[in-house]
Amino acid sequence: MAGTDRGDLTRTAILALLGTVGPLSRTELARELDLSPATVTQLTRELMGYGMLEELDLKPSRGGRPAQRLGLVGSAGRALGVKVTADHLVLVDVRLDGEVLGAWECAFDPSSPEALDRLADAVEAVVSGSGRGLTARTSASADHGQAPPLLGIGVGVPGSVEDQAVGTVNAPTLGWQAMPVGERLRRRLKLPVLVENDVNALAAAERLYGRGRTHRDFLVLTIGRGVGAAIVTDGRVYRGARGGAGEFGHVPVDPAGPVCGCGARGCLEAYVGSAGLLAAARAKKGGSAGLGGLGEAGAAGDPAAREVFAEAGAVLGRAAAGLINVVDPEVVVVLGEGTADWPLWQVGFDPAVRAQLYPGRRDISIEVESWDDTSWAQGAAALVLATPFDAAGAAGEQGRLVRARLIGTTP
Repeated sequence: MAGTDRGDLTRTAILALLGTVGPLSRTELARELDLSPATVTQLTRELMGYGMLEELDLKPSRGGRPAQRLGLVGSAGRALGVKVTADHLVLVDVRLDGEVLGAWECAFDPSSPEALDRLADAVEAVVSGSGRGLTARTSASADHGQAPPLLGIGVGVPGSVEDQAVGTVNAPTLGWQAMPVGERLRRRLKLPVLVENDVNALAAAERLYGRGRTHRDFLVLTIGRGVGAAIVTDGRVYRGARGGAGEFGHVPVDPAGPVCGCGARGCLEAYVGSAGLLAAARAKKGGSAGLGGLGEAGAAGDPAAREVFAEAGAVLGRAAAGLINVVDPEVVVVLGEGTADWPLWQVGFDPAVRAQLYPGRRDISIEVESWDDTSWAQGAAALVLATPFDAAGAAGEQGRLVRARLIGTTP
């Protein structure tokens, strides 16, 4: 696509706005982006010609001529997302509009000297369409050759990433210290690669496809193996000075409490992470049932199992109230594997969080979303798909390369 840098940025801004708030009329685009109607008409005509935008339904009018609305064409681009865990990888192929084209998984050993090569192998298997070494989680598109253009690779990790465009990872749960994930993958794959904390990546997905469409200030809490948080303020994920914001699981609860995986005592995660729940269950019930068995027992009415979840929910609720009081979000979204047992958590969580909230915030909406393991990987893909509205520049040079691919200025 030909055009000046200014024109490319404006096209990207149009795509970004439609991607975040949904279909709009040309008049609404001009008003929101402070552009002249003539400029919007010209640029949207070009974007439609390149197959990125399409005309949708007519927007009802209070008088006068109804306005034609424009929306993104999902097939204009796609991204691959990878969720890295301590024992496996989950990969997804996602279109610009959020539709998942395919999902895969494979075993993974982050402690292996060849760990990053194995990570690159898995991504290459998806990019090439071979699927070698992967187990399909969903039915992928059979016609790989007709897939939308690949914009880049997003990688979500359970750790801190100082600069997502550089992608150097510190993740104690993976045994990674200053691991050059982004550099190694870019060198091997010859594609833009963005690396981010997995909870921040989920927040990027919420910004694109979830609550972020209607809320600019929201909080994402995750419960599962660990506990995490992502803070979105004025439409941007807050990353902190070194990319480590959101380590909610390491809020101190009791200095004399159990040892956390980070080495400190009494962290929130030591109480409400999966290991903490199982330790509490062993103390109350004995035995060695896994987390799934604990949830099943609670759902079946087992008093000890229900008490474990209720007590953990109360601890989580008090900590969440403190964070809400500090951040003042419009809405809180709860995600993660642990939400499968949310009715058991909720018994303790709801009264605890409401009791500790500042009076003017006690009516805040706390919404629990359904969960699938591929959601982590979809969040990673959203790192790439979110770059058009990366006004803070978090994606750096890699974001510029993604945008160039999106607007067709590179092959």
